[in-house]
Amino acid sequence: MDGTLYFDVELATKMVSKVSTLARAADGMGVGAVWANEIRHDPFVQLALAAANSQRVRLGTAIALAFTRSPMTLAYASWDIQNLSRGRLILGLGSQVKGHIERRFGMKWEPPVARMREVIRALRSIWGAWQTGERLEFEGRFYKINLMTPFFNPGPIEHPKIPIFLAGVNSRMCVLAGELCDGLHIHPLHTVRYVKERILGSVREGLAKSGRSRHQMQLAASVFVATGKNQAELRRAREECRRQVAFYASTRTYRGVLELHGWGDACDRLHTKSVSSDWDRMSQEVSDEMLREFVLEGLWEELPGLLRDRYEGVLDRVRLYTPFDGSAGWAGLARAFKKGSAQT
Repeated sequence: MDGTLYFDVELATKMVSKVSTLARAADGMGVGAVWANEIRHDPFVQLALAAANSQRVRLGTAIALAFTRSPMTLAYASWDIQNLSRGRLILGLGSQVKGHIERRFGMKWEPPVARMREVIRALRSIWGAWQTGERLEFEGRFYKINLMTPFFNPGPIEHPKIPIFLAGVNSRMCVLAGELCDGLHIHPLHTVRYVKERILGSVREGLAKSGRSRHQMQLAASVFVATGKNQAELRRAREECRRQVAFYASTRTYRGVLELHGWGDACDRLHTKSVSSDWDRMSQEVSDEMLREFVLEGLWEELPGLLRDRYEGVLDRVRLYTPFDGSAGWAGLARAFKKGSAQT
């Protein structure tokens, strides 16, 4: 929004008990935000711990699943964390894909863009009712919410405006983010060309609908990075990234990203292998050319400059897909990134 490229980190730990320590470390390093994902742990539980163990750093979900919770459930969790953190929450929402909604969560899949629009509008109606005392009255195609007695109302808080970021890959979700949201989460399976040619165009279309300009919302992305302290570590990291790209590129929802570069057939082959559980051979479909577009590669100390060179002027917030561990190396990376940004 202000032309600054912020360096954030991901709370992707396998052990939720470590979140408090990681949040304190991130707070002390001066990173812009810590983002809790929804892979093995509930992101709101993680951020409650992070809020209690930090003072300055922004706290975000990247992302919380919107369709596995009612808007009211989302509203309560985010309101409490916004209050606990004294206004530092960024609520990042995502739809997930049909297979996970139906088969992992056992819930009904419905048109995602239309439903997400209602989730966002319902959240703001609920928050407004809590803050102002106005009657809660929301009715849409998917949700009808009009009961809020004083007994269930948490009441107003000091920082009632909660920014909403929306995860989007394809055009219609990115348009919705531009129209209704404060930010867009860009999937790690992206290229700068895709961001510039497809995502930004869709975001601007949405911004025009709401009468806003580009500086009134933020673009945030997680970035695949192959890094290490020496060339041997770099080679191992490169192959791990190849496996990660293969895993994500096997999902047909992301076919448009590959198709832009002429790699649509690779997506089809990867999907076929994933369906047959041929996981070990999937990485063979990811060429070195694909890696160069999807993965930022360099030694650890080179990363601040590489990130700025690739994303400054394109994104507003950037973070490594690599889980944050709070080590001294991350502290040096954060300092170097901040110093370099101040000089540009």
